[in-house]
Amino acid sequence: MTTPYQRGLRDRLLAAPVRPAPEPWRPVFGPYRKPEFPPCAAVGGLLGIGFATHPDTGHDLVLVVSSAGHGLFDAVTGERIARDRDPDADVSAADLTCPGLGPIAGRRVPIAGTDGGGLHAGTGDGWSVEVQVPRWPDEQVLLSNGGQFHNSPHEEGWWHIFHSRYSTFRAAGFSPSGRTLAVATSSDLTLWTRA
Repeated sequence: MTTPYQRGLRDRLLAAPVRPAPEPWRPVFGPYRKPEFPPCAAVGGLLGIGFATHPDTGHDLVLVVSSAGHGLFDAVTGERIARDRDPDADVSAADLTCPGLGPIAGRRVPIAGTDGGGLHAGTGDGWSVEVQVPRWPDEQVLLSNGGQFHNSPHEEGWWHIFHSRYSTFRAAGFSPSGRTLAVATSSDLTLWTRA
């Protein structure tokens, strides 16, 4: 049984429209066509994602594990810089890591997705991300800059930036550097970056 407070919070979350992430965040895969559909990269059968750092550029990298293989994206430019359609090893159930490829070959990358694991929920300078499910099974991804999610959006420093209505949610969170925010579903990867 829910309390009036819980019903009010649920109603506030359901009423909050999806909005673009605020400055300094920008979408990696192009401009918004509609606020409720952030630009993304299509990745069919996506199972999980993990972050690494490019050894030469220092850019955040996103390793994507899918039923069709592994891919590596530059989280600043959006470029897919490596692809392995037939990887030798998948995610290790023992430690939820996956072998890197391309410029991070020889390293193991922690993965969050269908097998478990998690991404960073906050940054060192006050940004945080939270996943809410006011109406199952549609997850809402909320971005905050010191705001409280139970307060009114935008005036209190939080934004509803993603709603997984059409695909199964896999993971959401920040890179260890705090410069990239990722949301992964079973069909796509959405990234935001900041300087």
